[in-house]
Amino acid sequence: MTSASGPSAAQLFPAGFVWGAATSAYQIEGSPLADGAGPSTWHRFTHTPGRVLTGETGDVTCDHYRRWRDDISLMRELNLGAYRLSVSWSRVLPEGTGRINAKGLDFYARLVDGLREAGIAPMVTLFHWDLPAALDDRGGWLNRDIAGWFAEYAQVLFRALGDRVAWWATLNEPWVVSDGGYLHGTLAPGHRSPFEAPIASHNLLRAHAAAVQAYRAIGGGEIGLVVNLEPKFPASQGSDDITATACSGAYMNRQFLDPVLLGSYPAELPEMFGEAWPSFPASDLEAIRQRVDFVGVNYYSRGVMRHDSSVPPECAVRVQQPGAVYTDMNWEVYPRGLSETLIWIKERYGDVPLFITENGAAFADPPVAEGGVCDPLRVAYLRDHLRSARDALHAGVNLRGYFVWSLLDNLEWNHGTSKRFGIVHVDFSTQRRTPKDSARFYTEVIRTNGAVLADDEVRPEGGP
Repeated sequence: MTSASGPSAAQLFPAGFVWGAATSAYQIEGSPLADGAGPSTWHRFTHTPGRVLTGETGDVTCDHYRRWRDDISLMRELNLGAYRLSVSWSRVLPEGTGRINAKGLDFYARLVDGLREAGIAPMVTLFHWDLPAALDDRGGWLNRDIAGWFAEYAQVLFRALGDRVAWWATLNEPWVVSDGGYLHGTLAPGHRSPFEAPIASHNLLRAHAAAVQAYRAIGGGEIGLVVNLEPKFPASQGSDDITATACSGAYMNRQFLDPVLLGSYPAELPEMFGEAWPSFPASDLEAIRQRVDFVGVNYYSRGVMRHDSSVPPECAVRVQQPGAVYTDMNWEVYPRGLSETLIWIKERYGDVPLFITENGAAFADPPVAEGGVCDPLRVAYLRDHLRSARDALHAGVNLRGYFVWSLLDNLEWNHGTSKRFGIVHVDFSTQRRTPKDSARFYTEVIRTNGAVLADDEVRPEGGP
């Protein structure tokens, strides 16, 4: 509880802690082919019948490409100190390499300038899943040349925006790209092959490293990698469940961090993939282990795993927990897992500077906001996860900032607009933006630098 003299130091986040919100290009921008942009794999994917639950595309979504000025005003109203955005590769390089689309690049230059004028620091993600379709035609993440293509694209942005952007992320959730796009086919480009997934993962890592190398020659800020992580627990103490849980952790949590931070793949992966696991050159792993300035952690839930040999390579499935709260994505609400994950990184990899680059929840908000949106489950989710982040700080984790996912309700990939993660409601028929109670709560967290989290009685105006 706060005292008459103010909150104790233990209740506050450190001075300079970064408070922000995150989005991605294809999910909010709309106008994917405007002003000379080329199509992406996600443009193709959403325009393929049966790929998206609702049949929707990213052609309009939040119309941010045209409404970005209003969205910056909204960010300022919410008192955000930072905004994590991604760049559409095919908007800048329509063919993926070569010719630069000046109008596409100018859009991001104006957006970055607008953010800075509003006192909001940009964090730019180079790749958030939307690969230029022209490069997919050349093999995409299965082509070793993509490391060079990605470095070329990165250099264009570093040269154009490097003097105004202090934080860069190379890739967002490469595990999802490989698992959903190349193993299970649920995400773009929609492939299903255990032989392709390890190759895509490896080339994602090589591309990350090539971009880091390019930045060291040009940039003066910081560059890192964003991964999605979750603690894994066995559903029972049976040996099969324990082994399957270890494999699941190696596959999801360590497949990308081990090569980047330790210089090797988890030993479990070759056994899990069997003949589908390639023999990668040692020189590749040496190159992948480039120094990063930070790791971005996207955290949503935990995995309680049960052995199931019918779902290789993990041979594990999730088990629902009786009495637990689940989001609209069917993800268990497990706040303690955030601090557990951050502390695990410190214990395994050392004192790596960390950002929470995504954390949030989809709940069933109405399609139309009538006078506001009361979202007590999301408020509780954010409050409890922010407290968990504070616990990690007190445990010695080098945590530098928090970005809520997401600023806006948006196109939730293959779920269309049926899943609402935003702290700001979007009426997709009118494009009207309405801050939810969770946005008011988060604004109060920012205003007090987290002190409000120490008092259960403090609620935003109109909140639960």
